[in-house]
Amino acid sequence: MGLTKQYLRYVASAVFGVIGSQKGNIVFVTLRGEKGRYVAVPACEHVFIWDLRKGEKILILQGLKQEVTCLCPSPDGLHLAVGYEDGSIRIFSLLSGEGNVTFNGHKAAITTLKYDQLGGRLASGSKDTDIIVWDVINESGLYRLKGHKDAITQALFLQEKNLLVTSGKDTMVKWWDLDTQHCFKTMVGHRTEVWGLVLVSEEKRLITGASDSELRVWDIAYLQEIEDSEEPDPKKIKGSSPGIQDTLEAEHGTFEMDEAPEDRILSCRKAGSIMREGRDRVVNLAVEKTGRIVACHGTDSVLELFCILSKEEIQKKMDKKMKKARKKAKLHSCKGEEEDPEVNVEMSLQDEIQRVTNIKTSAKIKSFDLIHSPQGELKAVFLLQNNLVELYSLNPSLPTPQPVRTSRITIGGHRSDVRTLSFSSDNIAVLSAAADSVKIWNRSTLQCIRTMTCEYALCSFFVPGDRQVVIGTKTGKLQLYDLASGNLLETIDAHDGALWSMSLSPDQRGFVSGGADKSVKFWDFELVKDENSTQKRLSVKQTRTLQLDEDVLCVSYSPNQKLLAVSLLDCTVKIFYVDTLKFFLSLYGHKLPVICMDISYDGALIATGSADRNVKIWGLDFGDCHKSLFAHDDSVMYLQFVPKSHLFFTAGKDHKIKQWDADRFEHIQTLEGHHQEIWCLAVSPSGDYVVSSSHDKSLRLWERTREPLILEEEREMEREAEYEESVAKEDQPAVPGETQGDSYFTGKKTIETVKAAERIMEAIELYREETAKMKEHKAICKAAGKEVPLPTNPILMAYGSISVSKIELEESLLVLPFSYVPDILKLFNEFIQLGSDVELICRCLFFLLRIHFGQITSNQMLVPVIEKLRETTISKVSQVRDVIGFNMAGLDYLKRECEAKSEVMFFADATSHLEEKKRKRKKREKLILTLT
Repeated sequence: MGLTKQYLRYVASAVFGVIGSQKGNIVFVTLRGEKGRYVAVPACEHVFIWDLRKGEKILILQGLKQEVTCLCPSPDGLHLAVGYEDGSIRIFSLLSGEGNVTFNGHKAAITTLKYDQLGGRLASGSKDTDIIVWDVINESGLYRLKGHKDAITQALFLQEKNLLVTSGKDTMVKWWDLDTQHCFKTMVGHRTEVWGLVLVSEEKRLITGASDSELRVWDIAYLQEIEDSEEPDPKKIKGSSPGIQDTLEAEHGTFEMDEAPEDRILSCRKAGSIMREGRDRVVNLAVEKTGRIVACHGTDSVLELFCILSKEEIQKKMDKKMKKARKKAKLHSCKGEEEDPEVNVEMSLQDEIQRVTNIKTSAKIKSFDLIHSPQGELKAVFLLQNNLVELYSLNPSLPTPQPVRTSRITIGGHRSDVRTLSFSSDNIAVLSAAADSVKIWNRSTLQCIRTMTCEYALCSFFVPGDRQVVIGTKTGKLQLYDLASGNLLETIDAHDGALWSMSLSPDQRGFVSGGADKSVKFWDFELVKDENSTQKRLSVKQTRTLQLDEDVLCVSYSPNQKLLAVSLLDCTVKIFYVDTLKFFLSLYGHKLPVICMDISYDGALIATGSADRNVKIWGLDFGDCHKSLFAHDDSVMYLQFVPKSHLFFTAGKDHKIKQWDADRFEHIQTLEGHHQEIWCLAVSPSGDYVVSSSHDKSLRLWERTREPLILEEEREMEREAEYEESVAKEDQPAVPGETQGDSYFTGKKTIETVKAAERIMEAIELYREETAKMKEHKAICKAAGKEVPLPTNPILMAYGSISVSKIELEESLLVLPFSYVPDILKLFNEFIQLGSDVELICRCLFFLLRIHFGQITSNQMLVPVIEKLRETTISKVSQVRDVIGFNMAGLDYLKRECEAKSEVMFFADATSHLEEKKRKRKKREKLILTLT
């Protein structure tokens, strides 16, 4: 087949203009050993690491396609776990910026990620209502916890005990015992969704935030500790809302359902509530690492800070209260009563949890993170709704702490959606304008080189010479800016309504503008004397006006400047002669107004894009419609021809950019990347670059490569992509003994696991072929009486071995047909005897035995194989265990030697001794409190 027409492929080159996306959360990360200087923010499908001190982007963690929804740094600060919209999790190294580990197990967006204290396990919660605990070191899933009935909002590991506590939008807080992987307690004390959850006071207290203005505080008592201690009950602590609390709790003690008394590991009792100032739901609730400061915010721009007081501070407070009460009592007794009254002071929750201050940010808060610096200063970083990052610092130990804004990142993006884009004539500068500002970007470095304030911009272009720009605004004004100084030269009231469109005349002496006041106005550039200096400056003057019956949505000159196309609100496009302004043609056929249009470089074709989702291609000679194309799944927002060709780009509200051939009416390629509707695009004068802007706040640069694009291949690739998506959406493979809908395995079927299973099948077939060849070869050698050279398999020569990643292993074994299992078991036996990868092979072996138990046990042929496996596995595993035991004993010995030399206990032991001392002291203090 000869190539009839070749096109060149456009590929995604860069994402810029976005500081932080709204869907994910901002976190502090440790980089180059520095804490509190760098933050990670989600940026569409990538993660950007910003330096707060310099305001620079220093690292991009590259994503694939899906938007980032959750971030969590590891306790050692070396890794960052990133959750995505499709339920996948990737763990990036902050040193190299590479994503080495991928976990696929959830079916919907990740809503929460939390590491345990050592960073060995990661708990992920999702909109699919499941929690999965992953083994980060072994790169595998441990177990799936099912029980919530709606999206998970928070999950926390307890440090001391092997427990997990989770909250969900189903109003429940659940406690999970990770040793047995079951839920042993469900707290039902909330009437609305539980949005946040923190553990404070050495995990003896739980604070939950719901959809009201109360933060509920729960006392946690671990039952073993209660049984051990024989101390009297401490006084009941009164909360701030005793009315609600006493009604039910006086009788039952708490609102919770327990399975059975013997299953209980801890008990939760409501201690009271702290009232927030915000009236709406809690969006985020967090505690900083020392556990002293708790912060929360609602859907507004205020972060509320609370301080958890230490035992000593509470004691001081109580002493003061006692003094006051005694004074009062003395005064009363002096007035009338003779005997000394008994003084009783009750400790309330407000004595233990104290409001510190509020931090008011410049816009609505989307997420925040806290960090305590060694100097005692608290730093709070915010990701705001208007594409902004702000850092505040305060000293919480002062009597009235004042938050100070220490830095903000603003230059890298607009505060609102970009509505218009333009390229300079040399393809180097890109103009983007939004509701508040115009920015000029360098296309090669993607740096913002100018920012100028403007009114709500709708259209723009570079004045010939690229030294000035003209902006058309929503209020109908023309704003003329000088790029060298960044000054606004002039503002002209051009139209009474919105100025929707402008078109530069081909002779470059003027332009035409169309607005919502039903008029088209013609303007010429002129030089006028500047009042402030001796030199002349650029200005514009109106020459003619064309009055029409409908609002003008779009205007466009033909390249020979003879015709002017005007799109009207009555769904038609009218063509006028430029010189006489006489009517020439009317293009009608669209069902909804034409939002965008463009005329080809030779003036032969005009393409129109409409809100009816169609693009129509017309001839400009007779106004006949050549073709109507169903272009997008939503309104077509922008359309532009590639210079010197009949190819054009369209952008739609369906998040896609498409390229079309206007001669052959072919769809060439689709550029996917934006996550929200696309507002506009601009094609560079050379046709090598396309830049687009979207509601997701990002600007994307697309670059033309030298790679030829063949339509048949492109359609084939699209079909393959569709098939791969359908594979992932198919039913999960059935596992004997499981009921439909239950999946206790942590993985899920993806196209990667299907491919991995195919690779395993290929490898086993290759093994079968090779063993048959070996037998033949032995027979030939025997017959010849000498050693004959064995031909090597070309696949083995090329690949050496066929590998499957650890993460896809279980799921690929699950989809593997049983006919391959006997061969695998025989191979496992050989490998274990050789002592290679004993742990990994045992993991695969036990997994296969679990899922094919019935078939393996009923197959007589496999009995000897299983017998052999049993012997070799037990012996080899005990060998591996002995080696590990020996190494552990060796390390213990070295530790004792070091201790003997330095006469210092190791850190872990020292902290446990300290904890023991603290516990004893607490008991004593409780006793004293109760007695007083």
